This record gives sequence, C-alpha cells and structure tokens, in this order.
Amino acid sequence: MDAFSAQAKALIKTNDEAGRKKILDTLRDLCYSLESAQDSAQRIMYLQLQVAAVRIGCDLKLFNILAETPTPLTVDSLSKTTGAAPTLLARILRYLASVGIIKETDKDTFTKNNITQTFTNPGFQGGIYHYHDSIGPAITALPDFLKENNYQDITSVVHTPLQKAWNTDLPAFIWVQTKPENFAHFNQFMVAQRLGMPTWLDVYPYQHKAENLKPEQPFFVDLGGGLGHQSIALREKLPDLPNRIILQDIPATLEHAINHPGVEIVVQDFFQTQVIAGAKIYYMRNIIHDYPEDKAILILKNIIAALATDSVILIDDMVIPNSSAHWQATQIDLVMMMSLASLERTKEQWHELLEKAGLKINNIYTYTASLQDSIIECVPA
Repeated sequence: MDAFSAQAKALIKTNDEAGRKKILDTLRDLCYSLESAQDSAQRIMYLQLQVAAVRIGCDLKLFNILAETPTPLTVDSLSKTTGAAPTLLARILRYLASVGIIKETDKDTFTKNNITQTFTNPGFQGGIYHYHDSIGPAITALPDFLKENNYQDITSVVHTPLQKAWNTDLPAFIWVQTKPENFAHFNQFMVAQRLGMPTWLDVYPYQHKAENLKPEQPFFVDLGGGLGHQSIALREKLPDLPNRIILQDIPATLEHAINHPGVEIVVQDFFQTQVIAGAKIYYMRNIIHDYPEDKAILILKNIIAALATDSVILIDDMVIPNSSAHWQATQIDLVMMMSLASLERTKEQWHELLEKAGLKINNIYTYTASLQDSIIECVPA
C-alpha cells in the first residue's frame, strides 16, 4: 500500500491541473467501487456532519492553532487555548481526524495536515460559514420544496428552497444583505473560491485587446466585480496602460473594495442603465450564472446599449459539458437552482441565452478542467 500511495503522489506531482483532477477522480471511483453497501450508506448518510464539524473547528480557531504550532498538541492544551470542555473537544477532534481534516498522532494528540491548512484561509472559512449558515437550510428544504411543486423547474428568484428555508419573500441577493454576517462570509468566499486555479488571464488575449485604443476609451469595466480582485489582477498585468480600468458593484459591496491606484471604483447596479459607455471590454465574473433567463437577458441588454463598435462582452462562467460533467460543477449547479432559480449552462444553453439577448459568441476560452470555467466572448449579433 505504501508503494501504491507513493506512486499516486508521484503521478500527481508530474501532472497539470487536468491530469491531477483525473487521477483524483480515478482514485475516488476506485474507492467507491470497492465499498460495501454499509460503507456507502455510512459515508453518504453523515455527509452533513462534516460541514458542521468544520464550522465548529473554525469557530474555535482549531485549524489556525494547529497550523501555527510545529509540534502536535494534546486535547488538554487545546482545551485551555479554546475554552472548550476537554471531553467534548476530544470527541470533535477525533471526528475531524477520522475524516481527514486534521491528523491524530497519539492518544488525545493532534496536528495539522494539508486540509487543516486549507481551512486557515479566511476565504475558505467564509465558504464553510456560507454553505453551513446560508445555503445549508436551503439544501435541507430542497426535497420538500420539489415535492410540493411537483418536481417542476425552479424559475422564480422569489420562490426557491432558500425562501422556504428562511421564510422570506426577498431574492437571495437582497436577503443576504439583510444579514451582515452572512453577507460578509459570502464576500470572503468569493475571494477564495478559485484560489490556486488557473485564471482567465491565462487564456484570454487581453494584451491584443489593449492595442490601438482611443485615449479616452475605457479599457475594462468589471460589472459586479466585488472587492476588485479581477480588475486589480488585470491592472497589474498592464501597469502602463493609460486607459481606465473600472470596478463596478453596489454600494454595500464597494464599501469593502480594495483600493488600488490603477483601478477606478464606480457604483453600478447592473439591472440599471450602464453608466460607462464605449469601453473596450465589459466583463462579468460569475454573474450571469446567478440569474434565470429573464434577469440574465436584462443584464446583457443594459450592457449592449453601452457598447461601441469595437466593444466586446466577456462572460466568465462555467460551460458545462453535455455529458460526464465534473462533480465540482454539478454541485454548484444545484446550489444555483435552489438559491437563485438559476443554473450553470451548457454550450447550447449559452448560445440560446445570448441569441435571445441579441448577441453571438465569437469564441470560448476554457481555463479550468474540472469546472470548465470559461471566457465567453460575445458581440451584438
């Protein structure tokens, strides 16, 4: 078994992202194929417990404590640091070790591993809180919601499992802004959700788009750009470009935006008329996937009205394969459905949506293997 493990680790080290994911998925499928009925039932029935236990670990700062300490720590030591009762803490730590989140080195003694380190990242901690606190109740409500609605498609942003779970009539993005702590966790997670993965700048010819611009022409408008990470990344690739790079979002988000001398911040609700006209690029990262067809078309038409003859719209979203979609993509698709009445679209669905909005696709630049994150470049039809 040691030799098999060493060979798998060696293979992963010599492969790119696509190859690494393929090895991981092959090993996962092998494990599943060897399970007994009892193994499968035990694994699946208790899946919800993992997110809850990791959230407790984040609450107690267990992962940060273990990651910052070079030697293993005893339950008694961790109890004194966290204030948690020793017996309770020992049970939680044993569970976390048993599912691979931390490492048990001896009786009541624990240390970090690579997964522990992952959950010291504030963005991934934000993701745990977001999926446990905000999305978790919607997941729990999903089966009854679908049954009550005769298993029909979810098409209304104010009639999803999230509204049922939270007893609200507000769309998800309006509702979350009434919950400051939930909203903060969501924004934290948005920063880290693709951490360590290739980015759109690895595949899209932005240098070519920056050529022959008119002096007054804005270069890049980042709609719904959150804290500004994409705008900043682009500016740092083109530090000497005199044309404007503009971050747009709603005021509640822009309050937390990162200040950068090369990025201008402009308040913009993308459901309203676009205030920056004639830019070379209008970019949206993980925006259109948040909305059902009617809302998505409205967003796109507001941009179309602002386009110059040489402008392009870049949609940075997944393009789901027609078959054998990766589990990391399909789980996000179901979250889009149950919380936003939206979806992760296939290539055909993207063509259909954009055609209805009055656009055509010039090219699709795919930059991640598992999620099929892609830049969909489109222009008026």
